[in-house]
Amino acid sequence: MTDGKEELGELREAVRDFLAAKSPESAVRAATETGQGYDPAVWDQMARQLRLPGLALPGDYGGDGFGLTELGVVLEEMGAALLCSPFFATAVLAAQALLASADEEACARYLPGLAAGQTIATLAAAEGSASWDPALIVTRAERSAEGWALSGKKSFVIDGAAADLILVVARGTAGPTLFAVNRGAPGLRAEPMTTLDPTRPMATLTFDRAPAVLVGAEGQGGRLMSQVLDVACVALAAEQAGGARRCLEMSAGYARTRFQFGRPIGSFQAVKHKCADMLVRVELAEATAREAARLADEAAADFPVAAATAHVCCSRAYMFAAAENIQVHGGIGFTWEHPAHLYFRRAKSSELLFGGPAVYHERLLDRLGI
Repeated sequence: MTDGKEELGELREAVRDFLAAKSPESAVRAATETGQGYDPAVWDQMARQLRLPGLALPGDYGGDGFGLTELGVVLEEMGAALLCSPFFATAVLAAQALLASADEEACARYLPGLAAGQTIATLAAAEGSASWDPALIVTRAERSAEGWALSGKKSFVIDGAAADLILVVARGTAGPTLFAVNRGAPGLRAEPMTTLDPTRPMATLTFDRAPAVLVGAEGQGGRLMSQVLDVACVALAAEQAGGARRCLEMSAGYARTRFQFGRPIGSFQAVKHKCADMLVRVELAEATAREAARLADEAAADFPVAAATAHVCCSRAYMFAAAENIQVHGGIGFTWEHPAHLYFRRAKSSELLFGGPAVYHERLLDRLGI
């Protein structure tokens, strides 16, 4: 973990400068129109020059050994820039699933490739209902003399069509269990999904007796999913806070430069109130996301509560800021040519990513023991 705010500020500045050059609006739009959904050259530069995929991975596996606080800084900037990359799927979902499995052999086999950016990975947990409830998993894992084989369908798999390594939670005789499936495995079919948010590609994965490798202990998938979900919610919250902050900056900038009746629209009380309300929610979102990351790095007992709180707060703040950003921009904000709709789409898809408002409020109550 870093020593203080100065080091975090330097990290933020480095990532922000990189994204300003590599992820302007034109690059975001171009990436959404490709089959891969991201620019491989930018991904390679992120890995080689900034070492971002391995930032929060242990040094024993090729990472830099930092924590969720540092990772949160990176994700805030990525959210602000709407970066199209497999970073969230690889460095958050897949990496955390491997670490949570406590399978040293699997970590040694897969994590160095993730840290170096050579392997794109993802976690396939949700199915048709998009729920992360282990009890609803019906994808089957069967064991034979040849090894494990998976059968079933996973939906809403982030970067599922581009992933080289897919970590799958399937139901075995001992309960939900984590498995690893390589891209191109016989019996595996990936179909890109048409979703609201083109900046975060998702896929449906169909397994027809696809060969798989057991990761961790049998029957530990439920515990693993809960552990990964807590970290993933904080990572997503940081990304949401960054996007919300950018929406506020866009609105404030437009309010200062757009003139009506001979004066900037920011001088009108209605617009002032919108920007002020956005500021309050953005500041709260950033505070909850950063506090949750700090508690994660300290392995605090109340981290699960903080994680659920950050997810609720940042989801609501991003949706509010993205919607108000369109309103402040008026007619131009509703057009395809303006980037406001890209942030609104990302805000809505992020809100629904792990189940939506009803589910994340229920998760918060569960973490509180209510």
